Amino acid sequence: MNHDWQQQIHALHEELVRRDDPAAWVREADAVDASLQYPGFALRGPVFGVAVQDPAVGPEWRVLQPVVNGMPQMCRDALNTYLWFRAKDDTDDPAVRRELLAAVDVLSREPVNEVVACGVRYRIVRGDEFTRCDDRNGLEPPRPTDPEPAERTWDPRADHVPSPDLDFVLDPDPLDDGPMAGALRAALRGFAYQGIRFPALVRRDSERAVLSHPTIVLLPTCFGVVERERTGWEPALALQSTPHDARRVLYDALGEMWPMLYRFDDARKAVYAKAAEEFRSRERADEARVEGRVFRICRTERLLRMGPDGPETPRPSDRDDYGPMKIHPTLLDDGTLVYDE
Repeated sequence: MNHDWQQQIHALHEELVRRDDPAAWVREADAVDASLQYPGFALRGPVFGVAVQDPAVGPEWRVLQPVVNGMPQMCRDALNTYLWFRAKDDTDDPAVRRELLAAVDVLSREPVNEVVACGVRYRIVRGDEFTRCDDRNGLEPPRPTDPEPAERTWDPRADHVPSPDLDFVLDPDPLDDGPMAGALRAALRGFAYQGIRFPALVRRDSERAVLSHPTIVLLPTCFGVVERERTGWEPALALQSTPHDARRVLYDALGEMWPMLYRFDDARKAVYAKAAEEFRSRERADEARVEGRVFRICRTERLLRMGPDGPETPRPSDRDDYGPMKIHPTLLDDGTLVYDE
């Protein structure tokens, strides 16, 4: 670790002392324990989202769409929709609408990673998702200090906690996340894909990113459901904002979603329903078993690289399974909708 990072971690420690926050000290102790119990890292791969830099708000880049999607084009489509609805619902000014729709038009035709509209920069950003692990203990489960909803419900129709990514400031030098987070950022600065598991082009892009975007931002922690396969643990459901939200989606998947999706017969539905209720009855359980399948709730972390001009965009080797397309009806400058035949 170089002298600059040692100074930054020392500053983080001083800030922690200055705040005199007992809860922060407990979270820091949890982080220390986790680093000892789960010293390794299991890399899932890239995730993508949308960030925005709005001069009216400040010079910082902020997250507009959560950094959880598996392909860049999914984020371009989400940005396309965001800007189209802004043009449709948020302005009566034809000039503003025209500028927003110009960005929508570009996103409908080209796989671009940045557009500018009304002086605001919108960028498709890239992160990497990883989980702490240990050969004996497996993947790290939620920590006792991880936040939970104020009211815990198992109702599948109830709203989930909003993504902690929304409006998250991509600050490369935060002073409120503690020395262990600072040490992790320092350790990840030189992280690059290695080994024959990754194609040569993927490895080269990763190595270039270490130089072009050397600063690490840690995105808010999320929680996922993974299933044990012969080759290891594989993601089974979408990332959630809290451990309980992850438990809720697993409970719903076992009891409702998977039986309906895969057209289970009545006998198999009953087996999965029983497993779902057993899992729920244990309240804060982090593992469920059914028919020899093993599911776990795991703690998921994400890093995002920053360079002189802001957050890293998708790399040439990042995969898209489909390209841009027109998503919404034509919207004229005066707000008139034209439905194409």
